[in-house]
Amino acid sequence: MISKSFQIFKVSLALLIFFFASGFTVIGHRGDPINAPEETFESINKAFDEGADYVELDIHVSKDNVLVISHDRDLERVTGTSAIVSQHNFSELSQLTQKNGEPIHSLNQVFEHYKNNPKAKFLIETKKTKKGNPQNMEELLKQAIDQYGMQDRVMFHSFSTKSLQNEAELMPNILRIFIAGTIKRVNFEVLSYVTGVNLSSKIITPEIINTMHFMGKTIYAWDEMNESPQKWNTLINMPIDGVVTNYPGTGNEYRELKDKSKSEALNQNVYYMSTKSEPIYENPYRLIKTKKRVNPLDGYHITNIVKVNGEKYVQVGENQFANATGFNSEYSLSDLRQYFGAKAIYRNQQPNNLLYQEPNTDVISNRLEANKAERILTIQKVGSQTWLKLKDGWINAKNVLIQLNPNNYLGNNSEESYESLPKGQRLKNIDLLENISFAMPTNDQSVQNADLIRDFNNSFINFSENFDSDSINEI
Repeated sequence: MISKSFQIFKVSLALLIFFFASGFTVIGHRGDPINAPEETFESINKAFDEGADYVELDIHVSKDNVLVISHDRDLERVTGTSAIVSQHNFSELSQLTQKNGEPIHSLNQVFEHYKNNPKAKFLIETKKTKKGNPQNMEELLKQAIDQYGMQDRVMFHSFSTKSLQNEAELMPNILRIFIAGTIKRVNFEVLSYVTGVNLSSKIITPEIINTMHFMGKTIYAWDEMNESPQKWNTLINMPIDGVVTNYPGTGNEYRELKDKSKSEALNQNVYYMSTKSEPIYENPYRLIKTKKRVNPLDGYHITNIVKVNGEKYVQVGENQFANATGFNSEYSLSDLRQYFGAKAIYRNQQPNNLLYQEPNTDVISNRLEANKAERILTIQKVGSQTWLKLKDGWINAKNVLIQLNPNNYLGNNSEESYESLPKGQRLKNIDLLENISFAMPTNDQSVQNADLIRDFNNSFINFSENFDSDSINEI
């Protein structure tokens, strides 16, 4: 006989496999109720065709102990005929049809219809009274599951804690999810016999999800029948394990986008070092704009960075994401402000003037024209290197000279930022033709980038060659 501890181990193992081997699960709420009558074969088929992993089915018990597929105990809403499921035999109930002509189905009929389709899986909700009636529902459910060998193709969820307790005793290897409209109903007693929680999307938060995960429980989200697809725009930002949704096609689309992305948790203060305001999006997958924008020199605390379709986005708030380009750590702010509002110029003093499509890549987009200063649009620190965005592409800061700006530009004065730094931290590649005052000698710095000095064509500075040795070329 299999011990209870071994059964718990099997369920725990199943949960671990679920956590790490799959993305979030898409569950069609009663199938696809928007495009077909709920809980009909048509609705179920549409949900699976749209990418649902499971279809949610509600069950009641008829007068003659048949498990009937219906959300309501009274079938008037879906069939137009008032009939309380528990007061009629199934032979009577099966004569009632929905708008597409399909009759009311039993759970056995659904299992029979899909028994040869291993991809057809079901989340079964037991509908019981507060007193736990009907008492035999879970036994009937076990009989149907055993008869059709559906043990690996079903999960349970319910508002009824009594039903979940019964399922835990009768079918301990099948995942059991507690549905809660308020977090107050979730307590340690309930969590002792369920494997997950299904919460209303109105109350679910990342903190609740993380707590449930820490306790080894899966967490799903659900909504009312008036659910709007727009709710996905914020729900997708949370680390949910599954969603019971009226829009399985939308859920599958978001799931595929999220599966293809890479996410990394961060805890960092940053500043936006770009001269152009950029939109803030609800999520990085659909890029639906909010009313907020990222403005030059704005500071943020970022918690996450997501890479989608080759682009990186930082999370700057709850359901707020912005393109990561231009965001730099607070620790590099003082150094980078020297560039903000300044111009870059190439005077043939360095090996190349190549412009690249992105910082730190090999894809060349153009060349910077010699002796023509261009405004620095965006600044990006990549490791120890500083990259500057100009109008036609990115260039490494070491390959250009910098013309400091003595005036306030979008809230920053690059010349003052330069002067405020200790001399050892100031830029060495100042364009002396433009900023001749910065050529004054200092006693705390050694000459660096001597090749710049050797090749520099500056009529104001005369390096005498009346020496026994040409020392400048020996450096």
